[in-house]
Amino acid sequence: MQLQIDSHVQSALKEGRPVVALESTVIAHGLPQPQNREVAHSLEAAVREAGAQPATLGVVGGVPVVGLQAAAIARFASQADVLKLSRRDLAYAIATGRDGATTVAATMALAHAAGIEVFATGGIGGVHRGARESWDVSGDLTELGRTPVLVVCAGAKSILDLPATLEVLETLGVPVVGYGTDELPAFYSTTSGLHLTTRVDSPTEAAALWRAHQAFGGGSGMLLVVPPPVETAIPSAEIETAIEDALAAAARTGIQGAQVTPFLLGTIKDQTGGRSLVANIALLHNNARVAAAVAAAICNARQLAAVQ
Repeated sequence: MQLQIDSHVQSALKEGRPVVALESTVIAHGLPQPQNREVAHSLEAAVREAGAQPATLGVVGGVPVVGLQAAAIARFASQADVLKLSRRDLAYAIATGRDGATTVAATMALAHAAGIEVFATGGIGGVHRGARESWDVSGDLTELGRTPVLVVCAGAKSILDLPATLEVLETLGVPVVGYGTDELPAFYSTTSGLHLTTRVDSPTEAAALWRAHQAFGGGSGMLLVVPPPVETAIPSAEIETAIEDALAAAARTGIQGAQVTPFLLGTIKDQTGGRSLVANIALLHNNARVAAAVAAAICNARQLAAVQ
């Protein structure tokens, strides 16, 4: 079985031009209609405008695709039976001929298989609150520990246990690097109160750190965490109150497992009057632009090294 790689993506990879991977679960499961389809296309446009080739990934009719076509994006945005795929689920979707939208873990796996180094997303999964009892820890963390892809995000989703998530990432040997910040962003919020040990302030610095990590990091990925745009960010105290209320509602209604995250995000959207959705879309675009700039810097550094 082989990846189906879009011709534009294939050309960019062959020619050494920057490529940025984009996930598809944000289309099928992360955003409501009609914003999901609109955002899928505007994220690709943002990557192009910043000088890189976008590649939205997913499994279409059992075929792993790098660079979804408009028809597939429309299908993912409108149909309710699109599977949500982590790394463990890829084989099932492929073997049964299903459509599947890729999470952070599955996108990293397919991006690496295609030769794409940089991936832009909103926020990674991590250690869930209450994981001491539930053992609910996202496969995104395991993937980051074993797959060498640079992931540009706004930190981990703020509904998670952020200190515990940072601890697991440290154990897995995954650098968490602040982009213009010394503090872990908390997805909707610019601050979390959690200090980072590593910071860069430009795409060139991020590219240099990534190349060094590739050489000596043992094969793990790297997180480049970007604060959400200030104009749409929500203060951490306000979003924490919304999260606590959403968690209590989930407990009352018996929501468990894979349904927890979408339930919490939907409840938080309602409690913030839709501001969380606005913040989510803004940070997605911001991360896509940063990822494109970093991908270009990586390509430039590699080309300079080749002629020296």
